[in-house]
Amino acid sequence: MAERKLHQLTVDELTFRISSLLLQDPVLQSVVVKGELAELKKHTSGHVYFTLLGGESRISCALFRNYIPYVPQWPRNGDEVLAEGAVSLYPPRGAYQLIVRRLVPLGKGAAERARLELEQRLEAEGLFDVRLKRPIPAFPEKVAVVTSRTGAALRDVLAVAGKRMPSCTLVVVPAQVQGYEAPGEICSALSNAGRVEGAECVLLVRGGGSRDDLTPFDDERVVRAVRNCPLPIVTGVGHEIDETLSDKAADVRAATPSAAAERVFPDSADILASLDQKNRLLRSAMDRDVRSFEKDLASYQDRGRTVAEREIALRVSGADLFASRLGAAGARAVAAAGERIAALGASMNSLSPLKVFDRGYSLCEKDGVPVTSAGMLSEGDGVSLRFADGDAAAVVSGVSLRRQG
Repeated sequence: MAERKLHQLTVDELTFRISSLLLQDPVLQSVVVKGELAELKKHTSGHVYFTLLGGESRISCALFRNYIPYVPQWPRNGDEVLAEGAVSLYPPRGAYQLIVRRLVPLGKGAAERARLELEQRLEAEGLFDVRLKRPIPAFPEKVAVVTSRTGAALRDVLAVAGKRMPSCTLVVVPAQVQGYEAPGEICSALSNAGRVEGAECVLLVRGGGSRDDLTPFDDERVVRAVRNCPLPIVTGVGHEIDETLSDKAADVRAATPSAAAERVFPDSADILASLDQKNRLLRSAMDRDVRSFEKDLASYQDRGRTVAEREIALRVSGADLFASRLGAAGARAVAAAGERIAALGASMNSLSPLKVFDRGYSLCEKDGVPVTSAGMLSEGDGVSLRFADGDAAAVVSGVSLRRQG
């Protein structure tokens, strides 16, 4: 028998090799461990440390503070939980541990307690406020459906849509709606549904099952995805007695997948019947209005004819009176204007330069230019003199200037 070769390693080297083996194992780097919670401690650093107990073994766990917001609600010591994370080695102690990324309480008591506490927290945050509810389009042309591709819920939705509104286009965005992976898939599907081009609303549906089967719809991530979806959401999850937190966050909650589909797809036959009834009511109302209008019009015509005749007589009488008053006023205006014209003529006549001749004055001109100064004349100059009744020619025999001042 060949002798086995021994490898000598330091403690650090051995620890490094073990750590490398753990890191290279894909199962150990993404594992979900089920166990009983014990020794739960919240450190001042914000990290949380605890132990998971099995039947004959235990494992230390660490939940770092950056993952704490993803814990729906804290379980208690003794609760059965699911811990999702990765196995690693802690060199200072030489012990392996589970680095937890997600912690989910199991068991009816723990789950109900966690659900109630989460509901109260989201309620206080305003996620269920009725003022956030958006209206569902009355006649959608395209609807996104988030559900399992193989479930009965999808068949129910397709049947209702085909019967009530076959013209509507349905886009199925598949997601696992049960199990540990369901919350992540539902969130991803809702995100994709919100980006479906032309979609006007989203149907989020799941068929009936046990209360535990519906827990993905109580997951905080799903509830927030429902509230944050850019399109209005109608939920139909489980049976009528079931109400999940996603139902409370949705814009409209229906009892079942079929009821949710009926809420989104109006019945074409009912619509046509309603339109026909409203058309008959409208025609009847229009006929009544026309008859009433014709009656009122005839009455108005009779009353209008009498009023018009009376108005015409009043206007004719008024016109005669106005004409009489206008004639008298015109005569007075003409007389006053004549008097003003005569006075203006007399005033203008008194201001005429020709009236000066009547007082013995004459106009002296030399070569057609009025002589206004003796200095303009010389002895022997010929001038013309204008009088009121004629003209005369003269020769200047001498000029004598008077000194001014």
